[in-house]
Amino acid sequence: MLSKKRLVAVDDVSIDMDAGKPVILSIVGESGCGKSTLCKMILRLHDSDRGDIVLSGKSYKDYKRQDLFQFRLDVQPIFQNPYETFSMRKTVDTYLFNTALRLKIAKNYIEAERLIDDTLKSVGMSLETVKGKYPAQFSGGELQRVSIARALISRPKLIIADEPVAAIDASMKMNIVNLFKELKDKYNVSFIYVTHDLSTAYYVSDYMATLYRGCLVEYGRAKEVMDDPAHPYTELLMNAVPRVGEKWKQEFVMPDTEEKEYAITYCKFAPRCPYATEECRKARPEMKAMNGGRSVLCFHPLNGK
Repeated sequence: MLSKKRLVAVDDVSIDMDAGKPVILSIVGESGCGKSTLCKMILRLHDSDRGDIVLSGKSYKDYKRQDLFQFRLDVQPIFQNPYETFSMRKTVDTYLFNTALRLKIAKNYIEAERLIDDTLKSVGMSLETVKGKYPAQFSGGELQRVSIARALISRPKLIIADEPVAAIDASMKMNIVNLFKELKDKYNVSFIYVTHDLSTAYYVSDYMATLYRGCLVEYGRAKEVMDDPAHPYTELLMNAVPRVGEKWKQEFVMPDTEEKEYAITYCKFAPRCPYATEECRKARPEMKAMNGGRSVLCFHPLNGK
């Protein structure tokens, strides 16, 4: 039997990214917080029930001004598992040539070869090492580099990277996130980096957004947010990150997603917040502006600045 309950996966999330300066924005939070749903909305894979997304001054809901071909040039995805991105029956270079030719970035095959080779070299590979090979002939890290190169072929303005290092060996994770930092400046492209891995988020991010049960609870410069959290949930996430020389006394386990928490009309984090007051259990807080461009969805921010 289908449930008639309505779950709001992304609830009044508002984030701005300056088109004039490339940045890496990390979106963090536990499973089920709305990270992937938000990304799918930006990629036009999900429509929003309310609210809007504006890219380069054009509203997603302004259907008369929509240019889906230009959108495919401007916004590109990188998904979690590179082995699911490519069919095992096709050579990897087939996808690269299809992207270059079908999006009309290259006029012919020869021009496409040069473009693909240059792009692959920017991620530490080359067309010579990729051509004619199937996905199974690459390691996870190598194949994710090919995914990044494919996303870069159109010279996009924005790349949505949804858990791009989750399926990669730990020794390769930093190589991939280092690539994001290099490519951001080289291609003048911004990244939305969705991750559970707070250590890589701390290293690679310019800005950070923390989501909880579909709500944006904290936003600001990544180092400031992670070094001095203003929201109790961000503090909880940061306390779960292992530190050199410290030993965990117990395993950190977040509870499973519960439908009733999405339906809460007061502060959604109040039921498990150690600082919650009666005010928190009666009304939902509004986003509060803080120093340095930070904002927090909390009646009683931890640092109070």
